[in-house]
Amino acid sequence: EVLFMDQCIFCKIANHEIPSNFLYEDDICVAFLDLSQTTYGHTLVVPKAHVKNILESDDLLTAHLFKVTNQLAKQICTALNANGCNILSNANEVAGQTVMHFHIHIIPRYKNNDAFNITFPNHEGQYDLDELVTKIKHPL
Repeated sequence: EVLFMDQCIFCKIANHEIPSNFLYEDDICVAFLDLSQTTYGHTLVVPKAHVKNILESDDLLTAHLFKVTNQLAKQICTALNANGCNILSNANEVAGQTVMHFHIHIIPRYKNNDAFNITFPNHEGQYDLDELVTKIKHPL
């Protein structure tokens, strides 16, 4: 897939071609408020370089983005009196990625019923965990 920089909305935001509510910027990334505001203070941390997602990001870029995410999450939770937050990044459409530019969500949480929900179904006993470890450590 060929993607030109002027086609990506997050590239345009990072390059200040589209106005946004920036909370942070350095040479590598920007952070801005998500227009959807899933919860009050929902923020995106985005690299300036066009990288599709975390699966295509190198270690240095990923480490930098998570360092910035860590600092901002603490600042946001303190400033907005949030009781916690979700930090997440979707990789590919099957995982819910809708903008194909790596981004990390900081979603402040205030109460259990704030309309944002992630579920972790329990499949205990359904998979052979020893086999799973072998597959992950020693792929064919």
